[in-house]
Amino acid sequence: MQKIKSALISLSDKSNLRPLLQELKRHNIKIISSGGTFKTIRKLGYKCLNISDFTGFKEILGGRVKTLHPKIHAGILNKRSNKSHSNDIRKNNFEHIDLVVVNFYPFEKMIEQTKNHSKIIENIDIGGPTMVRAAAKNYNDVTVITSVDHYSELINELKKNRGSTSLKFREKMSRLAFDETAYYDAVISNYFNKFNNINFPKRKILYTNLIESLRYGENPHQMAAFYSQNIKNKLEQIHGKALSYNNYSDIFAALTISKSLPKNTGTVIVKHGNPCGVSALKNSLDSYKSALSSDPISAFGGIVSCNYKISEKLALMLNKIFLEVVIANGFNKKALKILKLKKNLRLIDSSKISFNEVWKFNSVNNFTLIQSEDRKIFSKKDFKIVSKKKPNRLQLDNLIFAFNVCRYTKSNAVVLASNKSTIGIGSGQPSRLDSCEIAVDKMNKFSKTRNEIVAASDAFFPFVDGIEKLVQSGASAIVQPAGSIRDKEIIKFANETNTVLVFSETRHFRH
Repeated sequence: MQKIKSALISLSDKSNLRPLLQELKRHNIKIISSGGTFKTIRKLGYKCLNISDFTGFKEILGGRVKTLHPKIHAGILNKRSNKSHSNDIRKNNFEHIDLVVVNFYPFEKMIEQTKNHSKIIENIDIGGPTMVRAAAKNYNDVTVITSVDHYSELINELKKNRGSTSLKFREKMSRLAFDETAYYDAVISNYFNKFNNINFPKRKILYTNLIESLRYGENPHQMAAFYSQNIKNKLEQIHGKALSYNNYSDIFAALTISKSLPKNTGTVIVKHGNPCGVSALKNSLDSYKSALSSDPISAFGGIVSCNYKISEKLALMLNKIFLEVVIANGFNKKALKILKLKKNLRLIDSSKISFNEVWKFNSVNNFTLIQSEDRKIFSKKDFKIVSKKKPNRLQLDNLIFAFNVCRYTKSNAVVLASNKSTIGIGSGQPSRLDSCEIAVDKMNKFSKTRNEIVAASDAFFPFVDGIEKLVQSGASAIVQPAGSIRDKEIIKFANETNTVLVFSETRHFRH
C-alpha cells in the first residue's frame, strides 16, 4: 500500500470533479493545481495550492511553461525507497507528489472543430503528458489518473484502503496512462502527416477506440473486438442481439456499396462479404424487390442495407424472410415497431456514418498492407466506347451502375444488370469464365426480365470466351477495363456480334 498525502490535479475536462475532491479532503490530501483547474477547485469550495506558489516560479510563455519544473517532476519521479533519491529531495527541499490526476488539452476535438493550424498547435499538451508519463513510470510509488471515467475507481480504492492505493491498482492505472499518452501522440502524429500530405510515413501509427469486445472472431476459437478511430462516426444498433465479427464484416461490405449509390437511393443485399443483389431504383419498394429478386436464395440469412429511411410497407416486406441485419438511414416509428417483432433481428441506423477518408488494412502476423479505399466516383468521362455500335443513354447508365457494383464484388467478378438492378452476380472465382457462368446461371435461375441486359467485369477479359458467354446469354452491352494484349480481339468480337463494348480507364480488383 502507498499512502497518498499530496495530489497534483491539472485538467482540461473538469467535469465530475466534486466527488473526487470530497474523498481527497476526507483523507486530508494536499491538493496542488494551476490555471483553470485551480480556479474550479477553489470555486467548488476546496483548499488548493497554486503550482506557482508550490514551485516558487511563476508560469511563463503564456502558460506554455508552468508544470515543467524540477520540484514537480522530482516530486513525482523519486523512488521512495532509494536513499540517493531521498537525499536529493531533502537537499533541495522538495516534496513527494503521490497522486497525479491529469487529462490533456483536447487536441483531437480541436482538429475536428477547426483547420486553423496555429490554434491546433496550441492545443498540443506538453506538461500534461510529461507528468503522466513520469507518474506512470514511477507507479511503484505514485498513482496516476488520466480520465474522468476512472474517478469512481480511485474513490473506491481510497475508501477501501483508508487513503492508500494498492500496487495492483497503480499498475493498472499506469498501463491506462501509457495507453492515453500513446493514443494522444498518435493523433498528433497523424495530424502532422495529413497536414504535410504524407500518407505512408516511415512509421505508421494507428489510434482506435474499443467499441465492443466480441464473443469470438470468424470462428468460435478466434478472439475478436471492434474498434473505431472516430467514435462519433458510428453505427447505432437500435434492436436485436449483439453483432458478431462476421456481421460487422458484412455490414461494412454492404455500407461500402450503399454509400457509393446516389443519396437516399438504393438497396444492397450482402452475404459472406459479397453482394447478391443491388438496385439503384429511386422507389424504395421497387428497389428492394429488384435487389431481392437478383438472388433470393443467397439473400436468406443475409444483410440488407437500405440507403434511405425504411417505411412501414417495406418493413412488412423485410419481415417475410430471415435476415441477420437490416441497415437503413433511419426507420419510421411504424416500421420500427414491425421489425422489432423479430427479437433477434439486428437493426442498424447508419445515418451518422460517412465514408470520407477511408483506408483499408490487411494484416497477417506482423505484416500490414495499407491502401486507400476504391472510392472513385465514376462519370461518363471515365469510360471509352470502343465498339462500332454506340450505347444509348439507358445502356450507358446501366453499364456504369453494373461496373460500380462489380468493383465491390470479390474478384474475379462479373455482374449482369438491367434497369439499374443486378440480375446475376458471379464472384470470387479464380477463373473469369467461371464468374461469367455463375452470373449467367443466377440470371437464368431467378430473373424474369430480358430487357436490355448489360454486363460488367472488374478486369479485362484475357480471352474471347468470357465475353462470348455473356453475349450468347443476352448481354447487349459490356464494360471492362482496358489493358489486355487481346483487346483488339475482344473489340473485333463485339463488332462482329453487334455488341456495345465500353472500356474503363481504370481497373477495379477487390481481393
